[in-house]
Amino acid sequence: MARRRPGGGTPATVALASAGVDHVLHPYAHDPGADSFGTEAAEALGVAAERVFKTLLAQADGALVVGIVPVTGKLDLKALARALGVSKAVMADPAQAQRATGYVVGGISPFGQKRPHPTVVDDSALGHATVFVSGGRRGLDIEIAPGDLVSVTDASTAQIRR
Repeated sequence: MARRRPGGGTPATVALASAGVDHVLHPYAHDPGADSFGTEAAEALGVAAERVFKTLLAQADGALVVGIVPVTGKLDLKALARALGVSKAVMADPAQAQRATGYVVGGISPFGQKRPHPTVVDDSALGHATVFVSGGRRGLDIEIAPGDLVSVTDASTAQIRR
């Protein structure tokens, strides 16, 4: 994979370049009428949907947390809570997620958020050489090694998909 330089266009790409992490940018034509941003990305990029991950925000014991799961599944909130050692997690309000990350829904990247949040990556990511996550806007995905995804986000891994 090629290393990208700062100034790549979004806080996510700048954060990765500043961290010196190898990644590949994959822009595609976003369809505003798409039903699922993740499925749209997989189809547009011609990659297996199991390799495309969505970044979701939840509230856990009053704090925002991030769960990263394949677009082929759903975030298991009970499993996310267990992975974080809290009693309960609920999905965050989309407007709150946008304010907290600086990204729009459908373009929330795990990288370059306004503030870091506790993050859990679904362990299925570790079974792939590379995975795809949002690049910080609709129509841009980042291909990255799952170990780098975990490292840069200071995430833990657990089965949080259902």
